Amino acid sequence: MKRVVVFGGGTGLSCLLSGLKLFPMDVTAVITVSDNGSSTGVLKEELDIPAVGDVGKVLLAMSNADEDFLRLLSYRFSKSGTLHNHPVRNIMLSALIDLKGSLTEAAKYMGQLLQIKGTVLPLTEDKVELVGESDTGAFVGEEEVSRNIRHIRRLRYDHDITVTSEVKQRLKDADLVIFSPGSLYTSVIPHLIAPEVGEVLRSCDAPLMYVSNLVTQPGETDGYDVSGHVRVLNRYLYLFDRHLTTVVANNAEIDARIIDKYLKTENKTIVHLDRDKVRAQGAEIIEGDIFSIEEETIRHNALKTAYLIFSYLMEG
Repeated sequence: MKRVVVFGGGTGLSCLLSGLKLFPMDVTAVITVSDNGSSTGVLKEELDIPAVGDVGKVLLAMSNADEDFLRLLSYRFSKSGTLHNHPVRNIMLSALIDLKGSLTEAAKYMGQLLQIKGTVLPLTEDKVELVGESDTGAFVGEEEVSRNIRHIRRLRYDHDITVTSEVKQRLKDADLVIFSPGSLYTSVIPHLIAPEVGEVLRSCDAPLMYVSNLVTQPGETDGYDVSGHVRVLNRYLYLFDRHLTTVVANNAEIDARIIDKYLKTENKTIVHLDRDKVRAQGAEIIEGDIFSIEEETIRHNALKTAYLIFSYLMEG
């Protein structure tokens, strides 16, 4: 069975994994733990633990448990008080860190409860903050970084981190490495600023794939086409003598009404597939009709996207 490692965090990764779990692949999802927003940020500071939010989201996306259990873990306390806005999954993971001794072991145990197919691993066990350096100072924390990308010239962590040995081993053994759709600078790039990840990528032979975002993210990727996302990822991969070898992108037209709604209400635009500029950066393109509209929201069609990836793997 082919071994796939997927880097990312948040909704984009969760959507991708919900499709990959349907195919015969050994999937390992590696999750960033530098989030500092909402419930995750509160628990991170109060309990002095890595960010658990994205780990929990991904575990649910890969789950094969019954719907009632999933609804329970997704439940977010709405009444005022100390539990306000905390989802049950975050509370459970935080407790399991104490009981099992690490977020890695907590995620593995919760994965058993959720009957997931595959493995979910945090990038590091360190409590860490993402830092964006500008000419006038530093922006600390994912939320600040996301709001100030245009002023930032370099991303780093607030201290040196140790990538878990299991993540490094899974990466060494991978037949394919995927960078997921999602927040480019705060969910995907944070993996590539960990030197240990880069050194393993330098020495491994696995092709590197990027599943392109469908829409831009205001403040982070305004005006980016597919080639713009590829250019940013390659800027970090070049440091380790690697570049993206394959890009999966949508080539189907999206309804003009939906596009107009996104622009007017969220200031988001469609990520255009500019084939020549992508190929000029050394990447093969796998394209298809891989989007869906769910409650007026543009999403990757998880099944179609995963099928393209699986077919690529099977073709060698």
